[in-house]
Amino acid sequence: MKEFWEESFIDKQEMWGFEPAPSAIITKDFFIEKSIKEVLIPGIGYGRNAQIFKENGMNITGIEISKTAIDLAKKHYGDGMTIYHGSVTNMPFDQKLYDGIFCYALIHLLNVDERAKLIKDCYNQLKENGYMVFIAISKSAQTYGKGTYVCKDTFELFGGVKMFFYDEESILAEFGNAGLIKMSLIDENYPFYYILCKKGQ
Repeated sequence: MKEFWEESFIDKQEMWGFEPAPSAIITKDFFIEKSIKEVLIPGIGYGRNAQIFKENGMNITGIEISKTAIDLAKKHYGDGMTIYHGSVTNMPFDQKLYDGIFCYALIHLLNVDERAKLIKDCYNQLKENGYMVFIAISKSAQTYGKGTYVCKDTFELFGGVKMFFYDEESILAEFGNAGLIKMSLIDENYPFYYILCKKGQ
């Protein structure tokens, strides 16, 4: 998996561009409303979704498996963000507690055990009354059911990427014990779920 993302990263950078995703903008506004200052971004990539939080006075810590992505983040956005080089499956990378977590289009690339660990690890690194947002692909995506069947709602696509597709039932099953307070569909090239949780809920 790491090699796939490393090799294809430059192409993906060009595809994604440098504008933040709509869900990052929505989350930024929500974090400002809740006076959130310390934000953890697992799977920060090259920083396009992180910069908007940083520009609005938030301190950013990221986790990223691709050294190429980290180098690009530093090139384009400077050294104002702490980024740990490693896989989110190896969280936590520090003992800090955050009042906001934003995880974009990553969790559906993990298997069931890895997803459970990521949710638990993120929840454990939230301060009391902190919020975490996950953006995850929906079963309503055109790619659902395509490629090679792996297991329930999981298919291998795009030359080796195994992708799990969420519906409301699976969101409740995986996030129900992690302070789930909202799930809604948001269209960002693909139909995604916007999943909002609060610690202490």
